[in-house]
Amino acid sequence: MAAPHVNTAVADQDPAILTAMAQLLGPDGRSDPYTPARVLREAGPIHLTPIGHHLLTRYEDCAAVLSTTAWSHAEEAGMMHPTVSPENAAEELPTSFLWMEPPDHTRLRNLVTKGFTPRMVTRLRPRIEELTEQLVDTALAAGEFDLVELIAYPLPLIIACELIGVPKEAYGQVHQWSQDLARGFDHDYTLPEESLKARSAASRGFMGYFRELLNERRADPTDDLLSVLSLVEDRGDVLTEQELLATCITTFVAGHETTANLIGTGMLRLLRNPEQLDLMRARPELIAAAPDELLRLEPSVQITTRAATRPITVAGHDFEPGEGVVVLINSANHDPAAFPDPDRTDVTRYSDPMNPAKKHLGFSLGIHYCLGAPLALLEMEILIEVLLRKVGAMELLSENPPFKPNVVIRGLESLRVGFKPA
Repeated sequence: MAAPHVNTAVADQDPAILTAMAQLLGPDGRSDPYTPARVLREAGPIHLTPIGHHLLTRYEDCAAVLSTTAWSHAEEAGMMHPTVSPENAAEELPTSFLWMEPPDHTRLRNLVTKGFTPRMVTRLRPRIEELTEQLVDTALAAGEFDLVELIAYPLPLIIACELIGVPKEAYGQVHQWSQDLARGFDHDYTLPEESLKARSAASRGFMGYFRELLNERRADPTDDLLSVLSLVEDRGDVLTEQELLATCITTFVAGHETTANLIGTGMLRLLRNPEQLDLMRARPELIAAAPDELLRLEPSVQITTRAATRPITVAGHDFEPGEGVVVLINSANHDPAAFPDPDRTDVTRYSDPMNPAKKHLGFSLGIHYCLGAPLALLEMEILIEVLLRKVGAMELLSENPPFKPNVVIRGLESLRVGFKPA
């Protein structure tokens, strides 16, 4: 990738802006990234970081970058993970089409879509409902409980494992690998050595494990996603083994880790705004729209990157091909120019199809829009419905629950709650 092109018109030396950047990307930014993001957004639409990348803070610019192929996602490895050599990237960062552009992205996504259809997601609803009932009943039987430990992680973990075809005895191992990979999406320069080693071990562990499963499915196919993907083709095109393995890893981590974070931070938002729970209890038709509002407020992926594919101007700055930007999803989703009263939790915001709110950026936009978005929203919707039906009231047992150290894929470490039965 080309060296960053410094535009002195936006090169920030203001101490308040540099402090906000440090807070946003530092430990204090995990519990509240939105206050420093607001400082940056109000100070301007674009800022230059000390390491040479530009930050985009406002919805209009962020949405424009994410929605067009004038900006490529293929350079994220170089921008965020400079310690990984291009020769080892496939093994160290198995992200499949996530970090590709057309025509490779188009080819792979079209093939994967054949094994990840809306019909498959719809078919999962009864199983998600059954599992959610079981997990909630188990949590309630425990009295006070950690919602992250007993619900937020097990629900998407089990669904992702069943969808892909991972047997029960491997749940614990793939869960650990998934967490280590999610931590490893942060910039390499911010990660301790043990996290870099854990990411490498998780990547190689995942690749070896799914290779074994793939061989089993080829010998004895079932109806799981791994079997389906091993057989999909389009006009003679098929997934190579490397592409198939990376796709399974990407599907698993995206379908498990980010959804767990949505459940945890989404429930934290609702518990801090109990009137919204009361509103959905009185108007159950609002439940289906609530997950989009919760993901707008608390995007599981807080930050992403893009690089210009041609000379282009955004936020008043001229970019040359190869120059990168950091898209602050956490800031764009709280931009008052796009979302009236943006910091308020409002489960009615996405409920009126005749007057829809702007699309939030929690699932990205354009060709990289999240393939698993319907499944994540469905899991959160079903959980809210079950909790409202089974629980009369819930309360936070800690005003400041701990967050994981992750910057890019942000989520809670735990969420202790108490409850009254319905």
